[in-house]
Amino acid sequence: MLEGRRKRVLIVEDEAMISMLIEDMVLDFGCEIVGPAARLDHALTLALQAEIDIGLLDINVDGSVVFPVADVLRFRGIPFIFSTGYDFRSLPERFRACPTLSKPFSYDNFATTLRNALAGTSDTPEVV
Repeated sequence: MLEGRRKRVLIVEDEAMISMLIEDMVLDFGCEIVGPAARLDHALTLALQAEIDIGLLDINVDGSVVFPVADVLRFRGIPFIFSTGYDFRSLPERFRACPTLSKPFSYDNFATTLRNALAGTSDTPEVV
């Protein structure tokens, strides 16, 4: 369980079924959901204005790349995880060191990646 405030996870995913599965996992971890955003403009608005602890960003969102959202989160000092069904080695150089989940990903893989990405933040959730 979490101590203190629940972590807020921005979900950027345009596939409804995948988004629902991710939302269920995020809630299982005791976190709150920001979004989800299925379009780049909505994701950018949330990235700029919402209180977020971490982002989970599908690389291809409704035909647009999510990199502007990642740039905003990075500028704000907010960690993020990419998720993709594509080859993650095609990421721009500036994002190659970022945590990336290959779709489809397992619950355990998601939990481990989320835990590691949040490791540097306070009140890190104990993800099972």
